[in-house]
Amino acid sequence: MSLTMPWLILIVAGLLEVVWAYFMKQSAGFTRPWPSAVTLVAMAGSFALLSYAMRSLPLGTAYTVWTGIGAVGAFVLGIVALGESANPLRLLAAAMIVAGLVLLKFSTES
Repeated sequence: MSLTMPWLILIVAGLLEVVWAYFMKQSAGFTRPWPSAVTLVAMAGSFALLSYAMRSLPLGTAYTVWTGIGAVGAFVLGIVALGESANPLRLLAAAMIVAGLVLLKFSTES
């Protein structure tokens, strides 16, 4: 498997993390059936894809990128879909997470 495929799989796993985080919020503490079901299915898919990507990528890099995609993705979705605050300090913090993810990606290639 080329090195590109594990990274694509990891990105999809991270995006599924954003999906399950959003639907967990919508599930109202797992009291609403459909959002709860979407949460559990997206969680399972996210973990399975993360596990698969970890076959080729270093543990620390894969896990950090996965959680970073989830954190920044949930942050952006919270602003866009839920009207959460987008103050400059929060935006700077998210930008720093993205910068760290990019650095990890490049450090893995050397």
